[in-house]
Amino acid sequence: MEIKQTALAGTLESSDLQVMITNGNDGIQIELESDVKKQFGAQIKATITAVLQSYDIEQANVRVVDKGALDMVIKARTIAAVQRALDIADQPTWEVL
Repeated sequence: MEIKQTALAGTLESSDLQVMITNGNDGIQIELESDVKKQFGAQIKATITAVLQSYDIEQANVRVVDKGALDMVIKARTIAAVQRALDIADQPTWEVL
């Protein structure tokens, strides 16, 4: 699927993260800002990539600002951003959950 619009989900509060997705042209590119990037950066990127792949997104630029979010929060925020970016927020794809 192709990104139709730039989308944002999440906050910059503690234990949350903010995900911004824009259209890309060089595969899935993830820019991660996190205090725990050294320890958990690979897992955060893997979770985000898995969500994007479940929506068949092959081209996207993703900017993530992590404030200590758990894996389930990362997944939920990414799903929200993807559905907004694909303009399907009113028709969620429940299969990806």
